[in-house]
Amino acid sequence: MTRYSVETDPAERTSKSRGSHLRVHFKHCREITNHIQGMSVTKAQKFLTDVLAFKTCVPFTKFTGGIGGTAQAKQHKAPGNRGRWPVKATAVVRDLLSNAISNAETKGLEMDSLYISHAQCNRAPPGRRRTYRAHGRIGKYASQPAHIEFILSEKKEGVQKGDDMDVEEKVKITKKEAAKNRFVKVGGGTD
Repeated sequence: MTRYSVETDPAERTSKSRGSHLRVHFKHCREITNHIQGMSVTKAQKFLTDVLAFKTCVPFTKFTGGIGGTAQAKQHKAPGNRGRWPVKATAVVRDLLSNAISNAETKGLEMDSLYISHAQCNRAPPGRRRTYRAHGRIGKYASQPAHIEFILSEKKEGVQKGDDMDVEEKVKITKKEAAKNRFVKVGGGTD
């Protein structure tokens, strides 16, 4: 059994999915997982399929060097309208998410209330190759793979506030009045 970076409470109804040493760019995966964390599962799936269809872009917030702006990034309020369409990484993340959803179905969780409570991407050890440079030298040619993990949780039902009909309304007092009330009179003087 693999370890996750977050230990979930056994009483909480969750489902997990994880991929290690995935041959997709770490920086792309980081931006995708950062964007979909906290989304409901159906919304995240729709977002990922829209990215694959180039209907919306993945907003880039951290790794923005050399990334051009696009009008689609304005929908997500990306800083500087930075966004891209990382197709390979999006497909891998979508497959991992669908795996987590099928794990949730197996556990008997309710699909409508599922959301992505934890989405994380870490750098994996680089795949090292070589490239041949001028004057007989050799340079590194490394890939930047990623470890990705998801935890899906059920949204908890909110508790309705009780009726306050019979409770008398509180009288608001200023800080100065509260300080006067705390002050204890000493001595037997007349008022």
